[in-house]
Order: sequence, then structure tokens, then C-alpha cells
Amino acid sequence: MKQLRKLTLAAVCMMGVGFFAFRNDERFFEIARNLDIYATLFKELNRYYVDEINPNRLTKMSIESMLKNLDPYTNFYAEDEIEDYRTMTTGQYTGIGAIITTNKGKNIVYSILEGSPAEKAGIHIGDEIVKIDGVDLTTRKDANPDKLMKGQANSTVKLAVRRVGSPSLIEMNVTREFVKTGNVPYYGMLSDEVGYIDLKDFNQTAAREVKTALVELKGKGMKKLVLDVRENPGGLLDQAVLICNLFIPKDAEVVSNRAKVTEWNKTYTAPMAPVDTEIPLVVLVNGRSASASEIVSGVIQDYDRGVLIGQRTYGKGLVQTTRDLSYNTKLKVTVAKYYIPSGRCIQAIDYSHRNADGSVGKIPDSLKVAFKTRNGRVVYDGGGVEPDVPTDVVNRTSIINSLNSKGLFFDYALKYRAEHPTIKPAKEFVLSDADYQNFVTWLKDKEYDYTTQVEKDLGELEASAKKEKYFDAIQEQFKALKTKLTHSKDTDLVTFKKDIKQMLEREIVSHVYLQRGEREFVFISDPEVKAALDLFKDMPRYDKILKGTK
Repeated sequence: MKQLRKLTLAAVCMMGVGFFAFRNDERFFEIARNLDIYATLFKELNRYYVDEINPNRLTKMSIESMLKNLDPYTNFYAEDEIEDYRTMTTGQYTGIGAIITTNKGKNIVYSILEGSPAEKAGIHIGDEIVKIDGVDLTTRKDANPDKLMKGQANSTVKLAVRRVGSPSLIEMNVTREFVKTGNVPYYGMLSDEVGYIDLKDFNQTAAREVKTALVELKGKGMKKLVLDVRENPGGLLDQAVLICNLFIPKDAEVVSNRAKVTEWNKTYTAPMAPVDTEIPLVVLVNGRSASASEIVSGVIQDYDRGVLIGQRTYGKGLVQTTRDLSYNTKLKVTVAKYYIPSGRCIQAIDYSHRNADGSVGKIPDSLKVAFKTRNGRVVYDGGGVEPDVPTDVVNRTSIINSLNSKGLFFDYALKYRAEHPTIKPAKEFVLSDADYQNFVTWLKDKEYDYTTQVEKDLGELEASAKKEKYFDAIQEQFKALKTKLTHSKDTDLVTFKKDIKQMLEREIVSHVYLQRGEREFVFISDPEVKAALDLFKDMPRYDKILKGTK
């Protein structure tokens, strides 16, 4: 307590010095005044509040509350979160390479990185982690399995796991290693001529991984390339610049930053000789392609270097940097907006202006400005990157969403794998009609429910009809319609058999063959991949799109 009082008083004194230093500047006066208020309030709370306060927790809460009013990308990292921050930026940590989730009070292995210590040791997706180095997680509810798994490289962690189909606990020793979460979880050939690179992140090795994949695929005879940045939330700006540089000439402009601090204004150009400026290129995008993903896709579009297929990207045209704070803490702060070669900023949301309820709105179409690509194609700012070939979003049916959210696909995959130790390769794996019927039978005593969109619409119609005094006149017809349209689980399991079966197959494949297998399985029904392959079969159309004459 004495130490805290001294620190608080010291802070007040220092802020008092700042007060006088900034007296001549109204803005700095306001900052110093409010810091002084905060320090004195904290001091009084500490001295007089009836219970002991936790200064670390209280300060973190107040900082997070303050930052919440800015944008979602300006974040504070306390000292005990620095390791998580390093993992996020480098993609590297020391552990076993397994992601643990809590499900119904159990610590379950949700995913395993390929080539990780977890995979080498024979851990399965769905295994329940019961003990870690003697710590019983079933009784020690306060224990953090993620932290217990991590440790020094080459050290050993002893696990006891419970596996579906195994009568007793399985004990194993796993040697910790430096685990690298790859930016490119999969690359390979879609056909004799078409290569595919799945880019899922932009940490420190992203460009190197993409280049390695690109060179290797060219060595296998690749003549056309699909670059997939769907679901990629972005990351390091320099990696986006280097990835663009693989496909555009040296010294070509990639992106410009415009900041509040003018000396931070900077234009980034391609620093090296490219790998290939001619290979036909398709970039797959969707609504969760953000930030660095949008720089790559936007630059490819602005230079008419390739065709974008999918849905409009997220619209994050903001740049963050990290600032070191005292006591080994960090601030990740938004410092600029970025502009791609056509001159447009793709930022879709204005976080500086909020509605009365605290929400933020996207920039309306009427305020968007037109720009042109190198070939003169019209593109727009303020709303993400629009694809050249739009595809529809595949919406899952209500029954699939319910089965997935309840973890029933996951649970049945565990059962299936226990009963089938080996299955066909991912590209060939298919469940028989008998297998599907076994799944339907297994569901009989499982709890899941859902409301279809039609049922939601009927509910809204009923409410509107009652409000406007029409319901009495249509009551009988409405009742008959509701009876016909109210869903039946048994009926839906038949009607949507194809889609449900495909989701179940995908889940089983991912348990056995991990990320690579899941990716290869998904190719079979991926609408954007199909659209890319169709476009590559019609190169005159590809050329017309890039020339703006489609």
C-alpha cells in the first residue's frame, strides 16, 4: 500500500510538472489537467475505498474503456500479454502446436498444426487433456492449459489424455519445440497448369513463404496461379509490400501512408526484382479479407495484374504501429490511412463519428469517389475492394448452423474416427448413404434446435399484421401457412442431406488429415475456386476483364 501511495504521489508530481510545461498550449493543458484528475481519483480510491483494489486490473480496465471509443485496432498490451503479442506478429512460440478449447467443462484439442510436436506425439483432435505435468485439469479449474503447455524449447511436458473409444487414459511425453504458425497452410496444383496458394496471415515470414510456394509450383509446371486471401485478416504492412513485389516490377508504387505525424507519411515501392510479372493471376477475396489482404488484392487490381473473384473485401484502410510504454507494456495504435496506386483508400467505416447508440456506419455509396486502374477501369474508394468477378455468399441452412454450433459434427467425427482408424485420401473420401443414416440415427437423442429464415419472416409478418389490425381477417390462412412452413428436423435431414453430408465429410477429413486434407477436400465444392478454373479455361474473357472491355 505504501509503495502504491508513493507511486501515485510521484505520478501526481510529474503530472504537475507537465501541467506547467504545457500551460501555454491549450490542448496540452487539457491533457495534463485530465491526467492530474485521473491520478488524484486513483489516489483517493486507493486510500478510502472500502475494499482493497487491484491497481493493475483497474488501470487496464480504464485504458481498454478509453480505447474502445476509438477503433478496434488500437489496443493496449499489459506485461503478461506481451508473449501473446509476439506470437501474433511473429507466428512463433514455444509449445506443442495444439489449440485447446473448453467444451462442456472439458479441455478439448480443437486443432493441431501440421508437423507440430502434438502431431508427432500422436495427439488427436478431440482428445480431452486431463492432466498436464501432474496438474489435474478436472479439479484445478483455475489452471490455464495453454500456459502449462508452453515452456522452454526441448523440454518435455507429460500429458494424460482421454480419447473417444479408448477405455483408459493415454499418457504421453511431448517435447516442446519452436512452433511456427504458417502464413501459407497449403499450396499445390489444382490441375496440370493451375497452381494454388492459400495465404492466411501476414506475419514476419509471409512473403518468404509465398515466394517459396510460387517458385516451387513454377518448377512443377504451373502456368496460371490462384492466390487465396479469403478469411485473411491482414498483418504486417512490409509483408504485403513484398508479396505484391512478387508480381509487379521493381520500384512500382505499392501503397502510401498518410498520417497525423507528417514525418510518418511514406510511400512504399517494390524493392526487388519480381518473380513473375506475366503469369495469369486470380486473387480470391471475401468479406473477411482485410487490411494487408486488401493491399495485395487492391494493388493487383490497380495494376490490372490479375482478376479478383469473390465478394467485396472488409474495408480496413488503416495502419497501425506499436509504441513501447513503461513497465514492458505496449500500445498498438492506428496512426495512418493507406492509399493504393490508383489513389483510393478502401476504408469503409468511419470510426471517428459514431451514432447515438455507439455504432459506426459505413461510408454511403453517394460519397464514394471513382478512380481508375492502369488500363482505365473504374474502381471506387471507401468500401473495400470490389471483385472483378463477383460470386454469391454461400449461406448455410439453419439446420447446418445449429448442428455446427452445438458441436455435433465435431462429436460425430470423433466417433467415426474411433470406429474407422483409416479412411480414404481427402480428395476421395465420401460417406455412404448407410454412413449418413448412422449419423441421423445418432442425432435422435441429441439436443439441437433452430429457427429457419421463413419462420422468422412469418413471425415478423404476424407481428405486423396484428399491429396494423389485419391479423383477424387472415388468421385461418396464416395458421395453415404456418403449419406447412414450420420446419421438421426429420424432413430437413432428408431435404438438406447433400449439404449436411458434405459438412460431416469435411469435419472427418480435418480430424484425420488436418489443414492440408481439409483444404483438398473443400476444393471439390468451392465456388470461387471453380470460378477461377472456369475463367482460366476462357483466357479471352480473362484478357477482356483486365482491359475493361468485358
